[in-house]
Amino acid sequence: MKATKLFNEFFESEKAGGLVLIACTVLSLALANSNFGADYQGFFQYKFTGLSIEHWINDGLMAIFFLLIGLELEREIYKGELSNFKDALFPIFGALGGLLFPAGIYFIFNYGTPTQSGIGIPMATDIAFALGILSLLGNKVPLSLKVFLTALAIIDDLFAIIIIAVFYTKTLIFTNLFIALGIFGFLLILNRMKVKILIPYLIGGIAMWYFMLNSGVHATITGVLLAFAIPFGNDDEKSISYALQHFLHKPVAFFILPIFALANTAIVFGGQISQTLSENYSLGISLGLIVGKPLGIFLLTFLGVTFGICKLPKNLNWKSIVGIGLLGGIGFTMSIFITLLAFDNETIINNSKLVILIASLTAGLLGFLTLKLTLKPMVDDEN
Repeated sequence: MKATKLFNEFFESEKAGGLVLIACTVLSLALANSNFGADYQGFFQYKFTGLSIEHWINDGLMAIFFLLIGLELEREIYKGELSNFKDALFPIFGALGGLLFPAGIYFIFNYGTPTQSGIGIPMATDIAFALGILSLLGNKVPLSLKVFLTALAIIDDLFAIIIIAVFYTKTLIFTNLFIALGIFGFLLILNRMKVKILIPYLIGGIAMWYFMLNSGVHATITGVLLAFAIPFGNDDEKSISYALQHFLHKPVAFFILPIFALANTAIVFGGQISQTLSENYSLGISLGLIVGKPLGIFLLTFLGVTFGICKLPKNLNWKSIVGIGLLGGIGFTMSIFITLLAFDNETIINNSKLVILIASLTAGLLGFLTLKLTLKPMVDDEN
């Protein structure tokens, strides 16, 4: 099994970016709990052209992150792991299990409470963080395992995007929404006309982002829509989709996601942590990520293989699937992102971020140890 050049670039940038993400999180926590904590948090609330810096990061820069995710998803559908329906079913089953089980666990603890809206928090997987942990295992990791985790996380994020669009849109301004969708339709026409110049798509994407931002639908959805409007071509280096994805890898991994971490993990430790961890929403998040993710991913893929609907990829076994399921419990970026949409109460948001960090760290450590104990070193040509 050979990896494409673009997939290798994606994996290399994401795994290195994951390590940078960890460093930025530690730095953010340290600054937030230092004598400079108030100034540090206040900086991200500074208004620029009517929006806070934090808002620009979460609605603007993260739209570029979702553009990269959309481009990678498009490539997977046309040429990658998801291009063959039979092969695609395995990570699809895993992703569905990794969505339904954490959501079910959260729902059990929070049904009928004000925090029920946080059901989407434990459903997503942080690609950069998960691949960063996987990379620490070096030559023990078969290519098929890297591809499975990447496809699983991308599908997870796709569902997370749909959930954000459908369930976390509080008010709709239909005029702006229709204008945004009209721009998207125009870009699709350009695609069909085989316009292969990137500039019109980027200008249209910026306009679509503006109207989406003012429609009530979260503006980051624009990134995914734009990705699918840009012509895919033949997946060679002359394709504008390929060129844009190649260009975005490092800025996303080494600038956008670290900036997001700095802005959104400025958590001040205070009060009783044991009390915070025992809250219903905390139990839903932590158990959803640590237990629900691996359980759901394992059970649905196992059932899919048992009933002959899909097949276990080459060089993988069920122990490695459990390990990947645990790495899937690293919610981090996406979980924090959904937290900001789900809750309005600052205390609940702050506590949820803390629980996400603890649960993601726990899931990552358990996943790392599980894979370290069960994987064997691969020969060079496997990677």
